[in-house]
Amino acid sequence: MVTAAMDDLAQENDSAPPSAPRAREGKELIDATRPFAVEDRARSWWHVGETLGVLTFLIALAASLPLHPWWPLRVVASVLAGLTVVRGFILFHDYQHGAILKGSTAAKWLFELYGLYVLSPASVWKQTHNYHHAHTAKIVGSHIGSFMMLTTDMWEKCDASQRRAYRALRSPLTMVLGYFTVFAWGMCVSPYLRDRRKHKLGPVALGLHLAVLAHALPLFVAFASGSYLFYAQHNYPGVHVAPRETWSYTRAALESSSYMECGPVMAWFTGNIGYHHVHHLNPTVPFYRLPEAMAAIPELRHPVKTSLRPRDVLACLRLKLWDPARNQMVPFPD
Repeated sequence: MVTAAMDDLAQENDSAPPSAPRAREGKELIDATRPFAVEDRARSWWHVGETLGVLTFLIALAASLPLHPWWPLRVVASVLAGLTVVRGFILFHDYQHGAILKGSTAAKWLFELYGLYVLSPASVWKQTHNYHHAHTAKIVGSHIGSFMMLTTDMWEKCDASQRRAYRALRSPLTMVLGYFTVFAWGMCVSPYLRDRRKHKLGPVALGLHLAVLAHALPLFVAFASGSYLFYAQHNYPGVHVAPRETWSYTRAALESSSYMECGPVMAWFTGNIGYHHVHHLNPTVPFYRLPEAMAAIPELRHPVKTSLRPRDVLACLRLKLWDPARNQMVPFPD
């Protein structure tokens, strides 16, 4: 489990100088987040009900307007519904981490079903996402649960077909078509082909989507948005990447996980996942307490920032390779 991995990986020696105030590191810093890893059960259920209520309304509105003469209304409703699906995904994600509604049978069944709706069977999500938390920003191994990353030296050694495949994996088009590439294939078909017994719900999720084609536009928006969030959380100007021998859990959380500045509306739709450095430091902090934790802990207040502004999105999308010599992400060579 992620929590156990977090504790194991965070046993780092505190090398800060004795001068005050001393910056906390490793387990001590993680311990500082533990008071915020306590949920308000009623508040968690409120957010679940609120999110599903808004989602149901917007999908009903979008589905009821196929012949409406003012078609932009259906498009707007579909886009808003897709963004609300993203928020629901964050609730599903927090439940799988044990951050909200842990031990609730009702929540278990609800989020099992929601996982199928968002093409993320719980068995696949737990396996890949827990690994992702334990290996974020390692040069080798970080691609499980995230986007593959090659160094400039690795790129030089790739043949033409390998370069084409890598370009395709990190193409913006792959994110736009995230419904098919990241989720249908990556979260359902591929895991099922690897282990048909363990990931048998993959085909079930795909079958469910054939029955909800009326929701295609909201889901297309949701999966494209989610794919980009997956990418920008660990591929942004200023990210730190390390080989296994020098990698550390806390540094990966604080320097390899972005803080995405969002206004209150997008913070609602994205379930505060923009506070990604706080989440990676302690994934059992409920999403609604992430801003509180960042405000209270000095070491969390100065992360590298990105945003959803076009300039920042383009800056993230240009980054393709890790250059160890320059200690930064760089575009493809000319």
